[in-house]
Amino acid sequence: MSTAVSPDLRRIWRGARIPLAILLLIVIVALAIVLSRGKQTSGELEPGSYEPQGSHALAHLLEQEGVQIRAVHTLAEAREAADSGTLLITDPQLVPSNGLADLRRRVAHLVLVAPGSSALGMAAPTVSVGGGGEVRTLQPGCTVGAAVSAGSVTLGGRHYLTEDRTARACYRENGEPTFLQLADRTGTVTLLGTGDAFTNDQIAKEGNAAFGMRLLGDHRQLVWYVPSTEDPALAGEKKPFFELIPPGWRYGALTAGIAAVLFALWRARRLGPVVREPLPVVVRSAETAEGRARLYRRGGASGHAAETLREAARTRLRKRLGLPRDAGPPAVVETVSARTGRAPNEVGAVLYGPPPSDEAALVRLADELDAVEREVERS
Repeated sequence: MSTAVSPDLRRIWRGARIPLAILLLIVIVALAIVLSRGKQTSGELEPGSYEPQGSHALAHLLEQEGVQIRAVHTLAEAREAADSGTLLITDPQLVPSNGLADLRRRVAHLVLVAPGSSALGMAAPTVSVGGGGEVRTLQPGCTVGAAVSAGSVTLGGRHYLTEDRTARACYRENGEPTFLQLADRTGTVTLLGTGDAFTNDQIAKEGNAAFGMRLLGDHRQLVWYVPSTEDPALAGEKKPFFELIPPGWRYGALTAGIAAVLFALWRARRLGPVVREPLPVVVRSAETAEGRARLYRRGGASGHAAETLREAARTRLRKRLGLPRDAGPPAVVETVSARTGRAPNEVGAVLYGPPPSDEAALVRLADELDAVEREVERS
Protein backbone atom coordinates (compact mmCIF):
# COMPACT_ATOMS: atom_id res chain seq x y z
CA MET A 1 0.00 0.00 0.00
CA SER A 2 1.51 3.37 -1.03
CA THR A 3 1.38 6.65 0.89
CA ALA A 4 0.30 9.86 -0.84
CA VAL A 5 3.10 12.42 -0.80
CA SER A 6 1.81 15.05 -3.27
CA PRO A 7 1.23 18.35 -1.40
CA ASP A 8 -2.24 19.89 -1.44
CA LEU A 9 -3.12 23.59 -1.11
CA ARG A 10 -3.31 23.40 2.67
CA ARG A 11 0.19 21.94 2.97
CA ILE A 12 1.55 24.49 0.52
CA TRP A 13 0.01 27.34 2.52
CA ARG A 14 1.38 25.96 5.79
CA GLY A 15 4.88 25.75 4.30
CA ALA A 16 4.78 29.15 2.60
CA ARG A 17 3.04 31.37 5.15
CA ILE A 18 6.12 31.87 7.33
CA PRO A 19 8.41 32.83 4.38
CA LEU A 20 5.72 35.16 3.04
CA ALA A 21 5.37 36.78 6.46
CA ILE A 22 9.15 37.29 6.65
CA LEU A 23 9.23 38.76 3.14
CA LEU A 24 6.36 41.13 4.00
CA LEU A 25 8.19 42.20 7.16
CA ILE A 26 11.36 42.92 5.13
CA VAL A 27 9.37 45.07 2.69
CA ILE A 28 7.69 47.02 5.52
CA VAL A 29 11.01 47.64 7.28
CA ALA A 30 12.65 48.75 4.01
CA LEU A 31 9.81 51.18 3.32
CA ALA A 32 10.01 52.54 6.87
CA ILE A 33 13.77 53.11 6.52
CA VAL A 34 13.37 54.88 3.18
CA LEU A 35 10.53 57.10 4.45
CA SER A 36 12.33 57.92 7.70
CA ARG A 37 15.41 59.11 5.82
CA GLY A 38 13.42 61.95 4.31
CA LYS A 39 15.61 64.23 2.20
CA GLN A 40 18.94 62.97 3.48
CA THR A 41 21.47 62.85 0.68
CA SER A 42 23.58 59.89 -0.26
CA GLY A 43 26.27 59.20 -2.78
CA GLU A 44 29.98 59.56 -3.35
CA LEU A 45 31.51 62.89 -2.19
CA GLU A 46 28.09 64.26 -1.21
CA PRO A 47 28.57 66.97 1.45
CA GLY A 48 25.43 65.86 3.30
CA SER A 49 26.09 62.11 3.16
CA TYR A 50 27.13 60.17 6.25
CA GLU A 51 28.07 57.11 4.19
CA PRO A 52 31.74 55.99 4.07
CA GLN A 53 32.15 57.49 0.58
CA GLY A 54 30.25 60.66 1.51
CA SER A 55 31.87 63.92 2.63
CA HIS A 56 29.76 65.19 5.52
CA ALA A 57 32.74 65.20 7.89
CA LEU A 58 34.82 67.53 5.71
CA ALA A 59 31.83 69.79 5.04
CA HIS A 60 31.18 70.05 8.77
CA LEU A 61 34.80 70.99 9.48
CA LEU A 62 34.70 73.69 6.79
CA GLU A 63 31.47 75.14 8.17
CA GLN A 64 33.01 75.30 11.64
CA GLU A 65 35.79 77.44 10.14
CA GLY A 66 33.22 79.88 8.74
CA VAL A 67 33.07 78.60 5.15
CA GLN A 68 29.61 78.90 3.65
CA ILE A 69 28.85 75.74 1.64
CA ARG A 70 26.14 75.50 -0.97
CA ALA A 71 25.52 72.04 -2.40
CA VAL A 72 24.19 71.96 -5.98
CA HIS A 73 23.41 69.15 -8.41
CA THR A 74 22.56 70.84 -11.71
CA LEU A 75 24.41 73.17 -14.05
CA ALA A 76 21.78 75.88 -13.60
CA GLU A 77 22.19 75.79 -9.82
CA ALA A 78 25.98 75.87 -10.15
CA ARG A 79 25.83 78.92 -12.46
CA GLU A 80 23.50 80.72 -10.07
CA ALA A 81 25.63 79.96 -7.00
CA ALA A 82 29.06 80.51 -8.57
CA ASP A 83 30.05 84.07 -7.67
CA SER A 84 33.82 84.26 -7.20
CA GLY A 85 34.85 81.98 -4.30
CA THR A 86 35.68 78.29 -4.74
CA LEU A 87 33.84 75.74 -6.85
CA LEU A 88 34.38 71.99 -6.28
CA ILE A 89 33.13 69.63 -9.01
CA THR A 90 33.20 66.00 -7.87
CA ASP A 91 32.58 64.40 -11.30
CA PRO A 92 33.48 66.79 -14.14
CA GLN A 93 32.66 64.17 -16.77
CA LEU A 94 28.94 64.56 -15.99
CA VAL A 95 28.90 68.32 -16.44
CA PRO A 96 26.92 69.21 -19.60
CA SER A 97 28.82 70.35 -22.67
CA ASN A 98 30.53 73.76 -22.44
CA GLY A 99 29.47 74.02 -18.80
CA LEU A 100 32.99 73.83 -17.38
CA ALA A 101 34.33 76.70 -19.46
CA ASP A 102 31.49 78.95 -18.27
CA LEU A 103 31.86 77.94 -14.63
CA ARG A 104 35.59 78.59 -14.64
CA ARG A 105 35.01 82.19 -15.64
CA ARG A 106 32.58 82.66 -12.74
CA VAL A 107 34.81 81.56 -9.82
CA ALA A 108 38.25 82.38 -8.45
CA HIS A 109 39.24 78.79 -7.69
CA LEU A 110 37.99 75.72 -9.58
CA VAL A 111 38.73 72.28 -8.09
CA LEU A 112 38.13 69.24 -10.32
CA VAL A 113 38.17 65.66 -9.03
CA ALA A 114 39.57 63.10 -11.49
CA PRO A 115 38.69 64.99 -14.68
CA GLY A 116 39.02 63.13 -17.98
CA SER A 117 40.25 64.36 -21.34
CA SER A 118 36.96 66.00 -22.35
CA ALA A 119 36.73 67.95 -19.07
CA LEU A 120 40.36 69.06 -19.32
CA GLY A 121 39.72 70.38 -22.82
CA MET A 122 37.14 72.78 -21.37
CA ALA A 123 38.82 73.81 -18.10
CA ALA A 124 42.57 73.24 -18.61
CA PRO A 125 43.47 72.85 -22.30
CA THR A 126 47.20 72.73 -21.61
CA VAL A 127 46.85 69.59 -19.45
CA SER A 128 46.49 66.00 -20.62
CA VAL A 129 45.73 62.77 -18.78
CA GLY A 130 48.84 60.72 -18.07
CA GLY A 131 48.97 57.27 -16.57
CA GLY A 132 47.16 55.93 -13.55
CA GLY A 133 48.02 54.31 -10.25
CA GLU A 134 46.66 53.01 -7.00
CA VAL A 135 45.28 55.29 -4.32
CA ARG A 136 47.75 55.40 -1.44
CA THR A 137 49.62 57.74 0.89
CA LEU A 138 51.85 60.16 -1.02
CA GLN A 139 54.23 62.93 0.03
CA PRO A 140 53.70 66.46 -1.35
CA GLY A 141 57.12 67.27 -2.82
CA CYS A 142 56.03 70.81 -3.77
CA THR A 143 55.44 74.30 -2.33
CA VAL A 144 51.65 74.56 -2.65
CA GLY A 145 50.29 75.83 0.67
CA ALA A 146 47.58 73.17 1.05
CA ALA A 147 50.08 70.38 0.36
CA VAL A 148 52.83 71.76 2.63
CA SER A 149 50.46 72.21 5.59
CA ALA A 150 48.91 68.76 5.14
CA GLY A 151 52.02 66.67 4.45
CA SER A 152 51.23 63.08 3.48
CA VAL A 153 47.79 62.70 1.90
CA THR A 154 45.71 59.87 0.41
CA LEU A 155 46.03 60.50 -3.31
CA GLY A 156 46.76 58.67 -6.55
CA GLY A 157 44.36 57.61 -9.27
CA ARG A 158 44.76 59.66 -12.44
CA HIS A 159 48.02 61.39 -13.37
CA TYR A 160 48.24 64.68 -15.23
CA LEU A 161 50.87 66.07 -17.60
CA THR A 162 51.47 69.62 -18.81
CA GLU A 163 54.17 71.69 -20.50
CA ASP A 164 53.06 74.83 -18.67
CA ARG A 165 56.08 75.86 -16.60
CA THR A 166 53.94 77.91 -14.24
CA ALA A 167 51.91 74.86 -13.19
CA ARG A 168 52.67 73.47 -9.74
CA ALA A 169 52.76 69.67 -9.48
CA CYS A 170 52.48 67.73 -6.22
CA TYR A 171 52.08 64.20 -4.92
CA ARG A 172 53.91 62.43 -7.70
CA GLU A 173 53.47 58.73 -8.39
CA ASN A 174 56.00 57.08 -10.69
CA GLY A 175 57.24 60.56 -11.59
CA GLU A 176 53.80 61.86 -12.68
CA PRO A 177 51.77 64.27 -10.50
CA THR A 178 48.35 63.37 -9.15
CA PHE A 179 47.84 66.99 -8.03
CA LEU A 180 48.25 69.84 -10.49
CA GLN A 181 47.47 73.52 -9.97
CA LEU A 182 47.41 76.18 -12.68
CA ALA A 183 46.79 79.91 -12.41
CA ASP A 184 46.07 82.62 -14.98
CA ARG A 185 44.11 85.87 -15.24
CA THR A 186 40.82 83.95 -15.01
CA GLY A 187 41.68 82.27 -11.72
CA THR A 188 43.14 79.07 -10.30
CA VAL A 189 42.37 75.51 -11.42
CA THR A 190 43.30 72.53 -9.23
CA LEU A 191 43.21 68.97 -10.57
CA LEU A 192 43.05 65.96 -8.25
CA GLY A 193 43.60 62.38 -9.38
CA THR A 194 41.05 61.12 -6.84
CA GLY A 195 38.71 62.48 -4.20
CA ASP A 196 39.35 59.75 -1.61
CA ALA A 197 41.00 62.24 0.77
CA PHE A 198 37.64 64.02 1.13
CA THR A 199 35.54 60.97 2.09
CA ASN A 200 34.24 60.19 5.57
CA ASP A 201 36.25 56.97 5.90
CA GLN A 202 39.56 58.65 4.94
CA ILE A 203 39.28 62.18 6.34
CA ALA A 204 40.83 61.26 9.71
CA LYS A 205 43.85 59.54 8.15
CA GLU A 206 47.21 61.16 7.37
CA GLY A 207 46.85 64.88 6.59
CA ASN A 208 43.59 64.50 4.66
CA ALA A 209 41.56 66.81 6.90
CA ALA A 210 44.13 69.62 6.77
CA PHE A 211 44.49 69.15 3.02
CA GLY A 212 40.76 69.40 2.36
CA MET A 213 40.22 72.35 4.68
CA ARG A 214 43.15 74.34 3.28
CA LEU A 215 42.35 73.57 -0.37
CA LEU A 216 38.57 74.12 -0.23
CA GLY A 217 38.54 76.75 2.50
CA ASP A 218 40.64 79.38 0.73
CA HIS A 219 37.50 81.50 0.18
CA ARG A 220 34.48 82.23 2.33
CA GLN A 221 32.12 80.85 -0.32
CA LEU A 222 32.30 77.21 -1.46
CA VAL A 223 29.97 75.81 -4.09
CA TRP A 224 29.99 72.00 -3.82
CA TYR A 225 28.79 70.74 -7.20
CA VAL A 226 27.87 67.03 -7.37
CA PRO A 227 26.71 66.55 -10.98
CA SER A 228 23.56 64.49 -11.41
CA THR A 229 22.34 62.39 -14.33
CA GLU A 230 18.91 63.96 -13.73
CA ASP A 231 20.17 67.39 -14.71
CA PRO A 232 17.70 68.89 -17.29
CA ALA A 233 20.72 70.34 -19.11
CA LEU A 234 21.67 66.80 -20.09
CA ALA A 235 18.53 66.43 -22.22
CA GLY A 236 19.54 65.13 -25.61
CA GLU A 237 22.97 63.93 -24.45
CA LYS A 238 23.35 60.15 -24.40
CA LYS A 239 24.37 58.65 -21.08
CA PRO A 240 24.97 55.02 -20.07
CA PHE A 241 21.82 53.27 -18.92
CA PHE A 242 23.32 52.45 -15.51
CA GLU A 243 23.95 56.15 -14.82
CA LEU A 244 20.29 56.90 -15.49
CA ILE A 245 19.10 54.58 -12.70
CA PRO A 246 18.49 56.57 -9.48
CA PRO A 247 20.70 55.45 -6.56
CA GLY A 248 17.61 54.56 -4.50
CA TRP A 249 16.46 52.06 -7.09
CA ARG A 250 19.89 50.43 -7.22
CA TYR A 251 19.88 50.15 -3.42
CA GLY A 252 16.38 48.66 -3.47
CA ALA A 253 17.33 46.10 -6.12
CA LEU A 254 20.38 45.07 -4.11
CA THR A 255 18.28 44.69 -0.94
CA ALA A 256 15.65 42.63 -2.77
CA GLY A 257 18.39 40.42 -4.26
CA ILE A 258 19.90 39.73 -0.83
CA ALA A 259 16.45 38.92 0.57
CA ALA A 260 15.76 36.52 -2.31
CA VAL A 261 19.07 34.71 -1.76
CA LEU A 262 18.42 34.37 1.98
CA PHE A 263 14.91 33.10 1.30
CA ALA A 264 16.24 30.51 -1.16
CA LEU A 265 18.86 29.31 1.34
CA TRP A 266 16.22 29.05 4.07
CA ARG A 267 13.88 27.03 1.84
CA ALA A 268 16.70 24.70 0.74
CA ARG A 269 16.52 22.77 4.03
CA ARG A 270 15.55 19.09 4.20
CA LEU A 271 11.86 18.42 3.64
CA GLY A 272 11.62 15.71 6.30
CA PRO A 273 12.17 11.96 6.59
CA VAL A 274 11.94 9.76 3.51
CA VAL A 275 8.56 8.05 3.08
CA ARG A 276 9.08 4.29 2.92
CA GLU A 277 7.11 2.38 0.34
CA PRO A 278 7.22 -1.35 -0.49
CA LEU A 279 8.66 -2.17 -3.91
CA PRO A 280 6.23 -3.64 -6.41
CA VAL A 281 8.75 -6.40 -7.23
CA VAL A 282 11.13 -8.22 -4.89
CA VAL A 283 14.68 -8.33 -6.28
CA ARG A 284 17.05 -10.94 -4.89
CA SER A 285 20.37 -9.69 -3.57
CA ALA A 286 22.25 -12.09 -5.85
CA GLU A 287 20.67 -10.52 -8.91
CA THR A 288 21.67 -7.05 -7.69
CA ALA A 289 25.28 -8.18 -7.20
CA GLU A 290 25.35 -9.83 -10.63
CA GLY A 291 23.93 -6.73 -12.29
CA ARG A 292 26.57 -4.51 -10.69
CA ALA A 293 29.29 -6.95 -11.69
CA ARG A 294 28.13 -6.84 -15.31
CA LEU A 295 28.28 -3.04 -15.23
CA TYR A 296 31.84 -3.15 -13.87
CA ARG A 297 32.82 -5.67 -16.54
CA ARG A 298 31.24 -3.68 -19.36
CA GLY A 299 33.06 -0.53 -18.25
CA GLY A 300 36.39 -2.31 -17.73
CA ALA A 301 36.45 -1.09 -14.11
CA SER A 302 38.57 -3.87 -12.63
CA GLY A 303 40.29 -1.48 -10.24
CA HIS A 304 37.00 -0.08 -8.93
CA ALA A 305 35.55 -3.59 -8.50
CA ALA A 306 38.70 -4.70 -6.65
CA GLU A 307 38.51 -1.74 -4.28
CA THR A 308 34.83 -2.54 -3.59
CA LEU A 309 35.74 -6.16 -2.71
CA ARG A 310 38.67 -5.06 -0.53
CA GLU A 311 36.63 -2.44 1.34
CA ALA A 312 33.89 -4.99 2.07
CA ALA A 313 36.49 -7.52 3.29
CA ARG A 314 38.24 -4.92 5.47
CA THR A 315 34.90 -3.91 7.02
CA ARG A 316 34.08 -7.53 7.92
CA LEU A 317 37.60 -8.15 9.26
CA ARG A 318 37.51 -5.07 11.51
CA LYS A 319 34.22 -6.25 12.96
CA ARG A 320 35.46 -9.82 13.56
CA LEU A 321 38.78 -8.66 15.05
CA GLY A 322 37.16 -6.07 17.32
CA LEU A 323 38.89 -3.13 15.64
CA PRO A 324 37.29 0.31 15.42
CA ARG A 325 35.66 1.32 12.15
CA ASP A 326 38.31 3.99 11.48
CA ALA A 327 41.26 1.66 12.11
CA GLY A 328 44.05 2.41 9.64
CA PRO A 329 45.95 0.00 7.38
CA PRO A 330 48.86 -0.63 9.82
CA ALA A 331 46.50 -1.74 12.59
CA VAL A 332 44.43 -3.97 10.29
CA VAL A 333 47.46 -5.59 8.64
CA GLU A 334 49.24 -6.24 11.95
CA THR A 335 46.15 -7.78 13.60
CA VAL A 336 45.28 -9.99 10.61
CA SER A 337 48.90 -11.13 10.33
CA ALA A 338 48.98 -12.07 14.03
CA ARG A 339 45.72 -14.05 13.71
CA THR A 340 46.52 -15.90 10.49
CA GLY A 341 50.28 -16.31 10.70
CA ARG A 342 50.76 -14.72 7.29
CA ALA A 343 53.57 -12.25 6.70
CA PRO A 344 52.51 -8.60 7.09
CA ASN A 345 53.64 -7.72 3.56
CA GLU A 346 51.52 -10.59 2.18
CA VAL A 347 48.43 -9.42 4.12
CA GLY A 348 49.03 -5.81 3.04
CA ALA A 349 49.27 -6.84 -0.62
CA VAL A 350 45.92 -8.62 -0.38
CA LEU A 351 44.02 -5.94 1.55
CA TYR A 352 45.71 -2.73 0.32
CA GLY A 353 47.67 -3.71 -2.76
CA PRO A 354 47.57 -2.21 -6.25
CA PRO A 355 44.53 -2.74 -8.47
CA PRO A 356 44.52 -5.89 -10.61
CA SER A 357 45.58 -5.57 -14.24
CA ASP A 358 42.87 -7.77 -15.75
CA GLU A 359 39.82 -9.90 -14.93
CA ALA A 360 41.91 -13.00 -14.15
CA ALA A 361 43.87 -11.06 -11.54
CA LEU A 362 40.56 -9.76 -10.13
CA VAL A 363 39.30 -13.34 -9.69
CA ARG A 364 42.56 -14.34 -7.95
CA LEU A 365 42.23 -11.35 -5.62
CA ALA A 366 38.67 -12.35 -4.70
CA ASP A 367 39.87 -15.89 -3.86
CA GLU A 368 42.72 -14.52 -1.71
CA LEU A 369 40.34 -12.23 0.19
CA ASP A 370 38.03 -15.21 0.88
CA ALA A 371 41.00 -17.24 2.06
CA VAL A 372 42.15 -14.52 4.47
CA GLU A 373 38.66 -14.17 5.93
CA ARG A 374 38.33 -17.95 6.41
CA GLU A 375 41.71 -18.08 8.15
CA VAL A 376 40.63 -15.29 10.52
CA GLU A 377 37.39 -17.13 11.30
CA ARG A 378 39.23 -20.41 12.06
CA SER A 379 41.89 -18.78 14.25
